[in-house]
Amino acid sequence: MKISFVIPCYRSEHTVEEVVSQIQDTMNGAYEYEIILVNDCSPDRTFCTIERLCKNNDNIIGINLAKNFGQHSALMAGFHYVSGDIIVCLDDDGQTPPSEVHKLLEKLENQETDVVYAEYVNKKHSAFRNLGSWINAKMAEYLIGKPKDLYVSSYFAAKRFVIDEVIGYKNPYPYVIGLILRTTKNIVNVTVDHREREEGTSGYTLKKLLELWFNGFTAFSVKPLRIATLIGMFFAAAGFLYLIYTIMNKIVNPNVPIGWSSMMSVLLVVGGCILFMLGLIGEYIGRIYISLNNSPQFVIKKVITGKEE
Repeated sequence: MKISFVIPCYRSEHTVEEVVSQIQDTMNGAYEYEIILVNDCSPDRTFCTIERLCKNNDNIIGINLAKNFGQHSALMAGFHYVSGDIIVCLDDDGQTPPSEVHKLLEKLENQETDVVYAEYVNKKHSAFRNLGSWINAKMAEYLIGKPKDLYVSSYFAAKRFVIDEVIGYKNPYPYVIGLILRTTKNIVNVTVDHREREEGTSGYTLKKLLELWFNGFTAFSVKPLRIATLIGMFFAAAGFLYLIYTIMNKIVNPNVPIGWSSMMSVLLVVGGCILFMLGLIGEYIGRIYISLNNSPQFVIKKVITGKEE
């Protein structure tokens, strides 16, 4: 059995080499393996480190993307180069321990299990990153059908047929969690340690987290549009009831003054909801337009191995 490790790399010129070393020590003749390192147009010398690793190891493939496409697109780029029976994805910063990959592989020995996600008892991420992960998990539960008891993370292992199905998705804005959830429901968790970050900070800024959330619920669900419809129906019903109340109140008490402040408040609330719904619809239409234009998930600038470019 061959194991393919796919690692998206960004600002990891000082950490990715140690991650690779730990993978090599962990495998150490136990399995045939390969490592695919995808440089997501990192602004530092990450790709120089990858090139050096490729020259010294025949089973390492380095991929350099032409621009920063994001973690999920980098994963998709790596998936196109795997040749293993099991694909393992992990981070480049050393927080996801390669030494515990055997726990994931043991779970996959069960014929009924297709994907295994690592679950952390004590996460070492920042409070901001943990909050973002919690929001993302709740969104995935409601919008794309993630089971409530399933913990999803960047450290997971999947059987080859799952990844083969995932790379069949050709549209821009890939969301790997959604692609896996629509492929199989035979997904389990296994508990692993979570380490402190060796260097730097997380690459997920507030902007990138918002983009990830929007991508998740617009690429694989129409529930936001249904929610917008329900909100519209609610305000229409509330407005109708308020109109009846206003008419009846005027009939009963003709001296009741017409409230300018209350009218403006209602207009602002309803107008804000309308603009929000129009923006949501515009987001869907914009993504349809981009998909029709065949915008790429990723653009590969260079691929290197230990033997050739």
